Amino acid sequence: MRSESDDHAPGTLFVVATPIGNLGDWTHRAEEILRSVDLVLCEDTRHTRKLVSRYGIRAKLQSYHNFNESEKTEPLVAELLAGSSIALVSDAGTPTVSDPGFRLVRRCRERGIPVIPIPGPSAVVTALSVSGLPTDEFHFVGFLPPKHEARKRKLETLSHQTSTLVFYEAPHRLRSALEDIREVLGDREVFVGREMTKLHEDYRFGRVSHVIAQVIERGEAVIVVEGARERYVQDHEKLDLDGLSRQEILKLAARRMGVGRKQLYDLLFKKTDD
Repeated sequence: MRSESDDHAPGTLFVVATPIGNLGDWTHRAEEILRSVDLVLCEDTRHTRKLVSRYGIRAKLQSYHNFNESEKTEPLVAELLAGSSIALVSDAGTPTVSDPGFRLVRRCRERGIPVIPIPGPSAVVTALSVSGLPTDEFHFVGFLPPKHEARKRKLETLSHQTSTLVFYEAPHRLRSALEDIREVLGDREVFVGREMTKLHEDYRFGRVSHVIAQVIERGEAVIVVEGARERYVQDHEKLDLDGLSRQEILKLAARRMGVGRKQLYDLLFKKTDD
């Protein structure tokens, strides 16, 4: 915290949400803040310059991203302590949500520097609002690991979550991520929002097995997945298990329950097998 001997108040860090696609999805308050601050921190100055130019804003832009935030954070904190006002934006959506900025916000909180949110677009909330899946409780994961095995291990840890799951995914990994979701979590209901609010926005909903065949691997996507079901049989349906092996029963049951096979195996058989 700042000492009582400091003879001036610190500046303010404004965390400003920006459009996730359509540049018209911006608030008047966000525009006013970017006009008034001494400095605007952005992931890519070229990207942010398009936004500020659209609104005729002359702002001093400085890059602040995952590869330079460790070296730039302390000098920026010093500027804020000296009285400068700074806006933090990301390329799209709300900063610090799977985007750079956490380190700077944290240091400002530790040093007693005001941090003010300027709310606006968020890809997570945008996708949830039109997903058709429960939104009263959700678990935001961010980007899944890019490697196949690591991604499956991460999904295994989430297989017990009964709340709706939300992931970000890169275009070239969208189909493989959905395949892993189906294998680990089962053939749950899923919503995929791609290129949201842009000219070629695309939305798909259905069972994972159905959506996989429809998705186009172009543009970053948000994947919203049904949470694990708490009952084994839904709507009093019965399963015909005659002639099936234990592994086949596990596979079928896991898909019907919306949980991972390993989780179900451990629950039912691990103590017996040990």
